[in-house]
Amino acid sequence: MSKYDVVIIGSGLGGLESAYILSKEGYKVLVLEKNRQLGGSLQIFVRDKAIFDTGIHYIGGLSEGQNLNQCFKYFGIMDKLNLIKMDEDGFDRISFGDDIGNEYKHAQGYDNFVEQLAVQFPHQREELKTYTKLIQDVCNYFPLYQLREDDAPILGTKYLDVNAKDFISSVISDVRLQNVLAGSNPLYAGDGEKTPLYVHALVVNTYIESSYKCIDGGSQIERWITKNIKANGGEIRNYSEVKKIVEKDGIITHVELSTGEKIEGKNFISNIHPATTMEMLESTKIKNAYRNRINGLENCSSAFIIDIVLKPQTFKYTNYNIYHFGENDVWSAVNATPEMGTNAFCIFVPKSSKGGQYADSMTILTYMKFDQVKQWADTFATVPKHNDSRGEEYEEFKKKKTEQILDKVESRIPNIRSYINSYTTSTPLSYRDYIGAKDGGLYGIAKDYRDPLRTFISPTTKIPNLFFTGQNLNMHGVLGVTVGAIRTCGVFVGQNYLLKKINNS
Repeated sequence: MSKYDVVIIGSGLGGLESAYILSKEGYKVLVLEKNRQLGGSLQIFVRDKAIFDTGIHYIGGLSEGQNLNQCFKYFGIMDKLNLIKMDEDGFDRISFGDDIGNEYKHAQGYDNFVEQLAVQFPHQREELKTYTKLIQDVCNYFPLYQLREDDAPILGTKYLDVNAKDFISSVISDVRLQNVLAGSNPLYAGDGEKTPLYVHALVVNTYIESSYKCIDGGSQIERWITKNIKANGGEIRNYSEVKKIVEKDGIITHVELSTGEKIEGKNFISNIHPATTMEMLESTKIKNAYRNRINGLENCSSAFIIDIVLKPQTFKYTNYNIYHFGENDVWSAVNATPEMGTNAFCIFVPKSSKGGQYADSMTILTYMKFDQVKQWADTFATVPKHNDSRGEEYEEFKKKKTEQILDKVESRIPNIRSYINSYTTSTPLSYRDYIGAKDGGLYGIAKDYRDPLRTFISPTTKIPNLFFTGQNLNMHGVLGVTVGAIRTCGVFVGQNYLLKKINNS
């Protein structure tokens, strides 16, 4: 007799949500996490008493009646989260190097979104109305994201093979406004040559509906879901790294940990990258063609991040995010080379429960390809404060990169260096080691409108008791991962049954 009904590999949001759903339905569930902290991109860390998020800088769709709000009610956490609603007239501010005095605001609520941008683009008001209507139309073609019961598969819907950049330019005649509307594309590593319209639409829609910051970080989401999983009888183990997924006679019988311990189960859900999953699995049931397809998929770009502890009472808290571009082409930033320099950066200012008008910390994010840190790819650092684990050359690389970025940020926040008390940096290697992201990719497998079906991963595999969930399934982000967990668990309990439960929460 198997010890567990479901064994889940990885405690990222998708793994935890799957564990909650199935434990709530009476399954005996175990979650295995290789690191100390649970939660994947929900993790936080503290430096000099300042709290930093590793991935969840803000969340959309959390107002009453909206999709993620309803999901979080089902998970039993919505009324427990400590949140602050962001600036309704400009939660994201887009700026450009050739127009440094201007900020272009993304506002909450579609009517307000149009009105705020129409102040600076009065002749494009009707185009903005057309744009927002079409964005909502695109989202309506994905019923799961609206929590609608629908037997239609997510594949085969409209808009999969439409390019986001081309779509925006077909609706909006002003080039600067085109770039303003796509100005938050670091949220999905937007690439003008590849990114599908549906990715742009699903991401921006949730934030236009409503935008919130988690006070003292997003790990509270993990803490409450974890507590509720345990209340349902589920088990969660950290420091439990899965090394092998073992198949016998066509089914997975157990996983083997790095310690040699074997854990049996009836079903197994992988919340880690599908390519990493395939590396752990020895089975002739998975054909080489499928393995090659998974291994050949391109991952999203990664990032270089500077997490800054600010000197007390020097920088006023801002209830919005900044997306800055050195040139009037927001789509090219993701492919910037070291020789081109840092052409774009995002600034996120966490909200602390300590309150006050001054901020404790600031996060600066810029794109970085894994190739830039490939020479240290064989090093691993998951122990806090072991900053020298990759060697002095790596530390010098990070220091040089930080100075280059701060030079650019000076144009947007003059005298930025005078506010800095201390800082910590992260590279694609940090994302790989702490989050488990393949190649350090920010958002998992990159989507490409030219071959959209190739980048969709089914929750089921050729092995009947092995399943996938997480950001590589359909979409990344809190909502995308939640929809992925619904798809995966729908295989067990019925998707429409599960949607009824969520909508009636």
